[in-house]
Amino acid sequence: MADLHLRDPGLAVGEDLPDVNVWLALVHAGHPHHAAARRWWAARSGPAWFCRVTMLGLVRLLAQPRVMGEAALDSHAALGVYADLASRPGVGLCPEAAGCDAAYQRLVDPRLPPRLLTDAWLAAFATSARLRLVTFDRDFARFAGLELLELG
Repeated sequence: MADLHLRDPGLAVGEDLPDVNVWLALVHAGHPHHAAARRWWAARSGPAWFCRVTMLGLVRLLAQPRVMGEAALDSHAALGVYADLASRPGVGLCPEAAGCDAAYQRLVDPRLPPRLLTDAWLAAFATSARLRLVTFDRDFARFAGLELLELG
């Protein structure tokens, strides 16, 4: 795969948008889903993309002592983990696609619990960018039209 930093608007089959939980499990050996994330990483056939939400979420969680315990990084080091991942071949930052806001508005239903608002954003982002969302979170199954890979 070529070194990807910003995604071209065209879609190639097999492009993934990993959820924050997948990125965290991939880089943190103590994560309960580390092995499953590594299997997905080794088996993926196309690029893996960050969006700003997943990038910021990874950096925040890596620096959060309640999540990482003694392995928590300072903010600069956590940002460095993202930079290292994003500089690898087949990894990059996907810009927001046209139609993302409209897709989000369609997914936000008055009955949607507030804890799922970010999930709805990621589903809208993946759908509008024509990416497959990769996650350990079963809540994404509620979003119609989302191409989804639940790891487990």
